[in-house]
Amino acid sequence: MLAVERRNLILEKLHEEKRVVVSNLSKLYAVSEETIRRDLDKLEQEGLVIKSYGGAIINESTSIDVPFNVRKNRNVVGKQKVADLVASLIQEGDHLMLDASTTSVFVAKALKTIENLTVVTNSIENLIELSDMTKWTVLSTGGKLKGEYLSLFGTKTEEGLASYSVDKAIISCKAFDLERGFFDSQEEFSSAKRAMMRSAREVILVVDSSKFDQQSFAKIGDLKDITMIVTDKRPKAVWMEKFAQAGVACIYPEGVR
Repeated sequence: MLAVERRNLILEKLHEEKRVVVSNLSKLYAVSEETIRRDLDKLEQEGLVIKSYGGAIINESTSIDVPFNVRKNRNVVGKQKVADLVASLIQEGDHLMLDASTTSVFVAKALKTIENLTVVTNSIENLIELSDMTKWTVLSTGGKLKGEYLSLFGTKTEEGLASYSVDKAIISCKAFDLERGFFDSQEEFSSAKRAMMRSAREVILVVDSSKFDQQSFAKIGDLKDITMIVTDKRPKAVWMEKFAQAGVACIYPEGVR
């Protein structure tokens, strides 16, 4: 096993259990405790974990980006629920933009029950996922590849997005603050999502409940910039009041509180 594969497995374990112990990891991956300590040192340098006596805990900061394959396995049930809700809002023949989030991959899978769509995306994962949809038109934005995010970003990406006009942009965010709006962790991510919003007649923000009342670094937009919010459970009353005041619909699974 490569060191990077082992560190990703450690990260997955941390996101499940919140804390890991060096001696247990050493036995689990059949390597020395010193090797595990070096792995944790590396993860701490990247800001992903906080070392503690005999092990480490997860860094819960919303400004930290973990690898795509780790993020994809977070809150899978919640992502599947919101993806199914999003798919129910899409019509045959719609032109869509999908961002490069892990939630977007779940949305792409859920949309595959629709026979005919046009999808523009800067997500390599989405392009792979949709490669078997022969009746669809699937368009890549082009741009600079960021391999660790399986995504395309930069000036060329935004120029590509600006060259289309679509029915709906489906985007996500890293954090949603009641007064300040919604954010991502890096300016490149936020800039691409803003470009999608400008090119769409409707903007659907797909956000799981853990992102509410959080803050991150780079602002994407405000409530006035979106048409609808899709989430995995009913937000608090103060949020629902804010949505109503802004004229933004909020969709969540029935019976989930």
